[in-house]
Amino acid sequence: MAESRIESRSEMKLNVKAFALTCALVWGIGLFILTWWIIAFDGTTGEVSFIGHVYRGYNISPLGSVIGLVWGFADALIGGAIFAWLYNFA
Repeated sequence: MAESRIESRSEMKLNVKAFALTCALVWGIGLFILTWWIIAFDGTTGEVSFIGHVYRGYNISPLGSVIGLVWGFADALIGGAIFAWLYNFA
């Protein structure tokens, strides 16, 4: 019985490209929408937020939302690929 559980676990693999792309789209678009949400309620501040310290050039502004989209997409694409690869490796 224990052997069948081990065999079924070895078949569970993530598609690295699909997982990385999904992470990138969710994080990039999410950051873009969050920035516009803040702009809608508080206006453009131009101040560097916590995320602005991580993503160079990002701030609460229309241009900052596009910069955040690009940085978030690239960051999550790499992070998602590494996560999926490590998941499949173990």
